[in-house]
Amino acid sequence: MSQSDQPGRRGFLGRAAALAGVSAALPSTGLAQPRRAEFQLPQYARAQDYKSLKQSSHDPTGGNADFWRIPPGGTQELFHSAGPGVISHLWFTISAQSPNHPKELVLRAYWEGNARPSLEAPIGDFFGLNLGQYQIYESAYLACSPGKSLNCYFAMPFRKSARLTVTNESAGQVGAFYSNIDYLLTPSLPDDALYFHAQYRQAAPCVASMGEPLNPTGAKNYVYLETRGRGHLMGVTLGVLLNADGWMGEGDDMIFVDDETTPAIIGTGSEDYFLGSWNFGGRDGATPFAHHYYGAPLIIMPERVGGRYCCYRWHGDNPVTFTRYLRHTMEHGHANDRGDNFFSVGYWYQTEPYTDSPPLPPAAERIPRIKPS
Repeated sequence: MSQSDQPGRRGFLGRAAALAGVSAALPSTGLAQPRRAEFQLPQYARAQDYKSLKQSSHDPTGGNADFWRIPPGGTQELFHSAGPGVISHLWFTISAQSPNHPKELVLRAYWEGNARPSLEAPIGDFFGLNLGQYQIYESAYLACSPGKSLNCYFAMPFRKSARLTVTNESAGQVGAFYSNIDYLLTPSLPDDALYFHAQYRQAAPCVASMGEPLNPTGAKNYVYLETRGRGHLMGVTLGVLLNADGWMGEGDDMIFVDDETTPAIIGTGSEDYFLGSWNFGGRDGATPFAHHYYGAPLIIMPERVGGRYCCYRWHGDNPVTFTRYLRHTMEHGHANDRGDNFFSVGYWYQTEPYTDSPPLPPAAERIPRIKPS
C-alpha cells in the first residue's frame, strides 16, 4: 500500500467507526447513556383483583323467555348493585309496538342512591340514534349492530350503589326488552374516579336569529349540555332534521369552560367539529361515515327539506377539562341563522353525581317532525 493511500483509508475507517460506534463514544463526552424503555405487559395479561359479573333479562325459570315486557307507562329496573364497582358494557335490543320507541323509551341511571338521575335520555338518542331510526354504525363508545342491537362501552364507576331503569312512555306495549349489563366489583375505586353523565337536549325547532351577522358571544347557541362541578367532557351525539333547504352546518362549536360569559374553545363549523368537511360531500355527494372518534353514520336527503343527519364526536384523545363550570354549545347555522330541529345528548364525567339537568320534553314532542318556517 502506498503512503498516499493511508490518509484516505484512515479517513474512511474513522468515518465508519463514527457511524457505527456513536454510543461507544458517549462515555468519553460525559453524556448519560439513554435509558432503556421498560417492557409494558398488556393490562389483560396481568392479574386482576375484581370480580366479573352480569345482570340480564334472562328467564329465571330456565326457559327461553329471556326478556321483559313493559306496559305503557311502566318502568323496568335493568340493573341494581351495591359497590364499589364499574359498569363496563350495556347491550339492549327491543321489540315494541310503537315505531317511535327509540324516542319514547327513556333510559336513566342513578348513582349512590340519588333520587334524580345523572343519565337521562331517550334510549335511541343515548345510543346515537337521535332521530328515532336505527342505523348500523360503530364508534369508540357507542354502536348499533345488525338486528337493532344497542351497545355502550362508557365505563360507569360507582362507590356505594348504581341503578338503571327504562320507562315506556309510549301508548304501546314493549313486547320484549332484552338486556345484558356487564360490570365488575372491586375492593376499591381510585380516589380520582369520576361519575358518568349523559344529558338530553332538543330544540324543535331552533329559533333562527335573522339580521344578526355576527355571534362572538354564543348567547343564542344551541346547548348540548351545561353542568357545574369538576370533570371533563367526552363528547356529543346530534340528530338534525332540516326544516329548509340548504346546508345546516355553518355553525361554530363554542365551549365555555369555568367562565359563563366567554367561550374558551371556538371551532370553524359544524361539519368541522364532527371532523368531516365540505358539507360532508354536499347536496348530491354526501356520504355517511363512522369512525372511532367521529362520524355522520346517517345522512338522508342532504340539504333538502326533510333531510336527516346523525353525527357524533368523541373527545377521548383530549377530554375537555373543567374545574367549576361547563357549557358546550354550537351555532345552528352561521350566527344561528337556521331554524332546523336539533336533538342531542352530551356525555361527560365529573367528581360528584350531577342531577340538575333540564326536564325531558313529553314523548310526543321528542318525535322528529318537519316544521317549515
